[in-house]
Order: sequence, then structure tokens, then C-alpha cells
Amino acid sequence: MSYFSFLAEHGMTLILGTVTTIKVLICSMVLYVIISMIFGLMRLSKNLIIQGIATVYIEFFRGTSLLVQLFWVYYVLPFFGISLEAFVAGVVALGLNFGAYGAEIVRGGILAVPKGQWEAAHALNFSPAKRIKRIIIPQIFPIILPPAANLTVELLKATALVALVTVVDLTFEAKQINSITWLSAQCFGTALLIYYIMARLALVPFLRWLEVLAAKKVGRGSL
Repeated sequence: MSYFSFLAEHGMTLILGTVTTIKVLICSMVLYVIISMIFGLMRLSKNLIIQGIATVYIEFFRGTSLLVQLFWVYYVLPFFGISLEAFVAGVVALGLNFGAYGAEIVRGGILAVPKGQWEAAHALNFSPAKRIKRIIIPQIFPIILPPAANLTVELLKATALVALVTVVDLTFEAKQINSITWLSAQCFGTALLIYYIMARLALVPFLRWLEVLAAKKVGRGSL
């Protein structure tokens, strides 16, 4: 079978799997961003209990395997009365894992804000919450976006793991087609190309645009 014949027969199936991969990426990205902001701020709390909870979460999810976490969420939680659909389980596992890394990026970004900005916010008699919301948060985006962009690209590649809990994504479809046709080079070569196109031609330019936009918002000009 020629490669074009392969695409004609199985291309639509791979496209449908790609759509699912994009859905997993977007949902898990939203979740990990929210978690990153919350736990990044919690890590800087002066309350030792809040700081301790954030530290335990971050160290646990950074110190254990994403694959094992994924299996736990999908296969083990039902024994505790928590059953999640495969798609939801994949999104939750990815969001929790990458949120732990993102929280440290947020924490580092906040600590990198010049001390003078904190002093200015204090001089304006802003409450701690208002200092974070109005002064600090807008300034951390140019700092945290480059490492966060790298983390998001890693997230795209990690979405392939959800195929192991029966999410019908691009990797799952490629494996299914390969099990029928035994055309491994065509199946996984096409999947590899699609992942590259998603990362290089869509995700990376979008994240780069966000970096430039964030820099302009705080008056740093183009990157």
C-alpha cells in the first residue's frame, strides 16, 4: 500500500483522533493554569498550613510518575467511589501533574518581581490581595510565559499517554490502525508528523504571541 493510499483510507480516522488530542490539550491546559496560579500563590503564603498543603501537593505530583498518576485516577479511584470517564481522568491527571510544575514557575515569577514594586504597592496602602491582583500578577506574565510555554509544549506531547486509559486520541487511533494493518512506519510516522505540526505551526506561534503581548502590556516592548 502506498502512503497516499494509506492516507486516503485512514486519514480521517487520524484526524478525528487529532481533534480529541486537541480537546485534551485545551482542557488540561486550562486546568493546569488554574492550579498553577492557586498553588503558586499558596506556596508564598505566610500561613504555614496553606504553604504546607501546597508543598505536599507540588512535591508529590512532581516526584511521582505521570503514567502512574494517570492509572490511579482512572483505575484506582473507582475503588474509593470516584469513577471518572476516560477523557475526564486523562485531563485531571495531566492538569494535576503539570499544575505542580506550573506552580513553581508562578512562585518563581512572583519572587522575580522587583522589590520596589512590592514597596510601591505597600506605599499605596493596597491590601495583600489587591497588591497581588493589581500590581504583581500583571508583571509576572512576561517572566513566567517562556518557561510556561515550554511546559505547555511538553503537555502536548504528554497527551499521548491518555491513550493508555482508552481515550480515543491520535496515539490511540495510530495504535489501532497499526494493529490492523501492521504498517507501523505509516501509522506512527503520520502521528509523529501531526504532533510536530500541532506544536511547531500552531501551539508555539500562539505561545510566542502571548509572550510578546504580555511584554507590551507592561511596557517592555517586543521580545
